[in-house]
Amino acid sequence: MKSYKLDEAEDLLIAKKGTLEREEYEFELKLELIGDMIKIARKKKNLTQEQLGELVGVKKAQISRLENSIGNVTFETVMRIFNALGAKLNLNLQI
Repeated sequence: MKSYKLDEAEDLLIAKKGTLEREEYEFELKLELIGDMIKIARKKKNLTQEQLGELVGVKKAQISRLENSIGNVTFETVMRIFNALGAKLNLNLQI
């Protein structure tokens, strides 16, 4: 059985870096991570999705969609959610 490094496996199973398929995969993965972070922070604050939605000014359904990585999300909404949760968000931009 042949062994593969993670980068090699991703290239074979998903697509090579720089391709549209790989970019879409990585984008979806980041959305899923954001959803997980929101869910974890919400639960640590002992809030329901409905309560968080009220704090942010959105419906429970939108919180559910964000936590489950379904549909579109705006950066503004994510920032409002993290603000309502008292969470800090650090961004790292590389050019």
